[in-house]
Amino acid sequence: MTAASSPSIRQVLERLTRDELVAAVDLYQIEVADRRAKAALADALVRSPHADLADALGRLSRDRLKQLCRDLSLDDSGREKAALVDRLLSRQARANGHAGQMTLPLSGGSHAATAPASTMTTSTPTPPPPSPRSFASFREITDFLWQNAERLRGAYKPNEYDKVILPLLVIRRLDCVLEPTKQKVLARLADLMARGMKPSDPAVDKTLRKVSGVPFYNVHKLDFVRLKDDSSHIAQNLRAYLNGFSANARDIVEQFKFDEQINRLDDANLLYQVVELFAGVNVHPDAVPNHVMGSIFEELIRKFNEKKNEEAGDHYTPREIIRLMVDLLFVEDDDALRRPGIVRSLFDPACGTGGMLSVAEEYLRELNPEARLEVFGQELNPESYAICKSDMIIKGQNPENIVRANSFSEDGHVGQTFDYMLSNPPFGVDWKNVQAVVEKEHKEKGFAGRFGAGLPRINDGALLFLQHMIAKMKPVDPKTGEGGSRIAIVFNGSPLFTGDAGSGESEIRRWILENDLLEAIVALPDQLFYNTGISTYIWVITNRKSKHRKGKVQLINATDLYQKMRKSLGNKRNELDKKQHIDVIAKTFGEFTESEISKIFDNEDFGYRRIIVERPLRLNFQASPERIERLREETAFQNLARSKKKGPAAEKEIETGREQQDAILRALRRLNPGQVYKSRGLFEEELAGVLSGAGVDVGAPVRKAILSALSERDESAEICRDGKGRPEPDSELRDYENVPLKEDVAAYFKREVKPHVPDAWIAGVEISNGKANVVNEGNVRVGYEIPITRHFYRYKFLRPLSEIESEIRQAEREIQALLGKVLQ
Repeated sequence: MTAASSPSIRQVLERLTRDELVAAVDLYQIEVADRRAKAALADALVRSPHADLADALGRLSRDRLKQLCRDLSLDDSGREKAALVDRLLSRQARANGHAGQMTLPLSGGSHAATAPASTMTTSTPTPPPPSPRSFASFREITDFLWQNAERLRGAYKPNEYDKVILPLLVIRRLDCVLEPTKQKVLARLADLMARGMKPSDPAVDKTLRKVSGVPFYNVHKLDFVRLKDDSSHIAQNLRAYLNGFSANARDIVEQFKFDEQINRLDDANLLYQVVELFAGVNVHPDAVPNHVMGSIFEELIRKFNEKKNEEAGDHYTPREIIRLMVDLLFVEDDDALRRPGIVRSLFDPACGTGGMLSVAEEYLRELNPEARLEVFGQELNPESYAICKSDMIIKGQNPENIVRANSFSEDGHVGQTFDYMLSNPPFGVDWKNVQAVVEKEHKEKGFAGRFGAGLPRINDGALLFLQHMIAKMKPVDPKTGEGGSRIAIVFNGSPLFTGDAGSGESEIRRWILENDLLEAIVALPDQLFYNTGISTYIWVITNRKSKHRKGKVQLINATDLYQKMRKSLGNKRNELDKKQHIDVIAKTFGEFTESEISKIFDNEDFGYRRIIVERPLRLNFQASPERIERLREETAFQNLARSKKKGPAAEKEIETGREQQDAILRALRRLNPGQVYKSRGLFEEELAGVLSGAGVDVGAPVRKAILSALSERDESAEICRDGKGRPEPDSELRDYENVPLKEDVAAYFKREVKPHVPDAWIAGVEISNGKANVVNEGNVRVGYEIPITRHFYRYKFLRPLSEIESEIRQAEREIQALLGKVLQ
């Protein structure tokens, strides 16, 4: 079908499903004689005076629009939904006043004027619903939800329960928030449409948000509680209700792909049961505060992921760790954050379910009720993104600030900078799937992009997250000192020391330290996280260090500050107490003094020069039968009897090569097999003589192969020297030393190396008059590592042998006693 023969409105409607048409009729209270006939439903919709087909189609999913285009023989290419809608709409549809205003509650659609009285099939008045159940504790509601998830067993496997429970919990919470203003929203929408305004008008959306009191709304007459009043149409009504949400809230629901579960639940006769379950619980923020709801989501995710054998820690961080990180972020700015009306921004590039954003916002509100924290986030996992966005939208934050995308390949907040940033990115995350994009940005943009300092190894992208965050720091005004940012990020031990000098990791650490960005590192106890028991570290990064911190790094050893949990959760067996641990760590950081758990270093203390220590090559030579036989294994010798030619020419060349090989072997056998040469120069003279005498002429590669086969390392032999008389290095004796940046290379070499290997020298370095001069930069590389464990290491004295012996003898006596009882 060409553009000239675009489909009519009726043709488009005929391609919709009966459920989609019925839902549209019900939403607009359109009387239809025969609701079973699609033709009657389509006719009724075409005659509707409140039609906005462009708006309705624009709210369909892109995949659904593409399918409609294919069904109508239209071009389905392109990613923009607007272009697909334009192909579906005919010129007649645009010219027809009433038809052009139709709004359909289709998959992905949202707006409707009123709700269907016709779908409610009960013959007697419905009694008012009972008050939803409230819960006394976090544990009570999580246990309740988990127990009721079990009713899905049979139709769903336990590792699939989250497909139902998580989206319904989010939807029910959104519904609870909207309940007080629901009727006001419906009345206001009816009034606006009576004035001729369309639901797709931006002014309508803005007005309804204002009426609802939160940044979203729902224009379907039914609410979640009333959905259960019509069990025979539960699937149809639930879809219509979900499509009644504003676009930003509908995006949250669509991330769960819940429409697929509606069919599955309905087919298993479970849909009404689960709707009834959630309709009977009160999860309004007044009953379940945001921080509690966040913990509920995370506990459910942990349980669901245990069933899937997945990592719960990819989605969230224990609350006490977040609180510590927020303390570290704010402690230096405590006075500034108490100013009336202050506004600050915070960003998490791996925000998961939004726990870090929520805790930071709550903390700032505790510190200063008049302060406002605008939060921003980015998350790849669709379910975690949806939960985070729902939490933000309920709290009145701008939901557009939460972006779903891979932070490595797509900057969801291009050009934006933030006052504070914090994150717990996945440990050891592989970035091979976005390698091409990341490498291109690194190569083409350098420091104008996000990854200018370097790229870490492909199986651990932790330092990519950190570079991404540093790129979003606010610049500091050199005149006023205003601006700047502070970052807190959780890493495992790898970013501290992985990678030698010159590697991507080392270069990133070097860039951070040489630009004086690292403020502190806190070593945490192990077994704090749900998915791993390994040790973790909080890095504090800032570009606005206070004067007394400039050029310094504080290391805090908090590995012994924890308490055991009464009940383990996965790998989490330890936790931090607010007063005993979190406050102590925060105070230690804020005081910036040395103590038993705090040490302060210069930035240069973590830098070193990696030097190559060479020792001379010493070889002896002997033409023994064993060594001559080794020549046959040398590649250069074997290549004499090989040819790249074909046919007779190749055969001739191979035959000539074999003859040359035999000639070389015969010549070598003329040497005294019992004589061992300690001087390579002397042996080369003898070798040249026998080869010349045999009339054998060999090239440099073959000569080298002969020397290699007939030689062995010998510490008593003379040093092998090159053409300029310089000692040749022995690669097998080569070693590397890391010389601290603050120490002179020559002095270090004289003290640490020369006493042990007097014949050693440093590659690429000349030492003259006690001074080291680098003549080859490629051989001397600068590296950085942060060995925090080494700096806090305490030597533990071994127990006396007498004590150990006593314990062994006691154990022997106990074993003998047990054996005696058995033998009796």
